[in-house]
Amino acid sequence: MSADIAEQPAGFARLLEAEHADAIAGVAAEVARRRPRNVVFVGRGTSDHAALYGAYLTEIRLGLPVASASPSAITLYGARPDFTGSLVIGVSQSGGSADLSGVLSVARENGALTLAITNNPESTLAKAAELSIDVAAGHERAVAATKTYTAELLALLLLVEGVRAGDGRLPADEQAALAKLPQLAEEALADSTADELAQRYRFASSLVTTGRGYAYPTARETALKLMETSYLPALAFSGADLLHGPLAMADPDVPVLAVVGDGPGGKSMQDVVARLGERRADVVTIGPAGKIRVPAVDERYSPLLDILPLQKLALALALARGEDPDAPRGLKKVTTTL
Repeated sequence: MSADIAEQPAGFARLLEAEHADAIAGVAAEVARRRPRNVVFVGRGTSDHAALYGAYLTEIRLGLPVASASPSAITLYGARPDFTGSLVIGVSQSGGSADLSGVLSVARENGALTLAITNNPESTLAKAAELSIDVAAGHERAVAATKTYTAELLALLLLVEGVRAGDGRLPADEQAALAKLPQLAEEALADSTADELAQRYRFASSLVTTGRGYAYPTARETALKLMETSYLPALAFSGADLLHGPLAMADPDVPVLAVVGDGPGGKSMQDVVARLGERRADVVTIGPAGKIRVPAVDERYSPLLDILPLQKLALALALARGEDPDAPRGLKKVTTTL
């Protein structure tokens, strides 16, 4: 897991190289040409969190309504929704889960433009879709996904911005900003705060993660990583939802990881953090001005950096609790659901 985490700056650089960036641009241009009326995402686990990031990008940057498919409706109940005019995107590291491939197959048969985003271009999912994007993360050794997650995020960012451009080609200023991501990722990974916090939370019995907007997928993915590697019950809430009831459980014994970046999402979290402070909650903020410092970037890019020290926290906490983060109990690299 440590090695996979460390490879992410190089993964960003690889996906931004002409070979992969041009391939994504070609897919984006085709999507723009087909002019979908809405977008439907489908994914599981970590990839579902990447899809959630894609949903925020799609609604904010493209102005298209977004939905999340229910695989069981199709694979268990035999539903055949009319997907005419829809773009249906399946997101999966392995591309090996039958239910995701089933959704894309049915969607393609029922009027959708289908797209697979996966780390395995020869997978069942990629073959089921009309279009596919290889996130080019390379072999991921640990069971807990890290570098494939951020590769999916960057692929979705390049896709959405390419569709927004119309011809798949990002503006020069966007390309220049993205070119800095590998170095910024190195800086985010160099911070040692996460290792120090692992000792602080070694005996925690539960934990809460929270964020709003683009930061919400980060909160969700952080909670999953903590549960996967440390078996620590972790609940993820959007900042808005946290104030609607769950705030009552906040107290000095329940650590809260709050992702507070720049932009509207981060500004809206200031009230959330203040309310948590009133309850004397043990709050650690993640962001440019947070306890865990992350370089300041355009809010759209923040999820690619904010998750990095939180992955390190999950790794360090698992080790501090005497667990093996490379082989979480009961889990396999490819989870197959029908």
